[in-house]
Amino acid sequence: MKRFDQINVIPFIDIMLVLLAIVLTTATFISQGQIEINLPTANSAEQVVEKQAKKITITVNTKNQIYLEDKQLNLNALSAALKDVNKDTQIVFRVDKQVVFEKFVQIIDLLKTHKLEKFSIITVEQP
Repeated sequence: MKRFDQINVIPFIDIMLVLLAIVLTTATFISQGQIEINLPTANSAEQVVEKQAKKITITVNTKNQIYLEDKQLNLNALSAALKDVNKDTQIVFRVDKQVVFEKFVQIIDLLKTHKLEKFSIITVEQP
């Protein structure tokens, strides 16, 4: 019988590559849709060209919950968070199409109060 002086690491490397592929695949799905919303459609939707590095995303879901980036806030906490935002920062506004219009107006009014007037509203182009 032949004696083995080494450990064969090729099966270990194969398993690690498969695990790496699984992690990378699931990480892609996780990062794309943390907050599920159904965007409204618009005939005049334009492709947004991201020119600025500074941007903040405000999202409102169907339950009228407000998120700044991925953190859920109420209107008062959102106002406090927006107080220190630079006026040149681009605000990306994502609102579910079933959100009460009053909530939309409240957030726009909050942005105007803090003189944050560089914002875009994300929609889906109507087919």
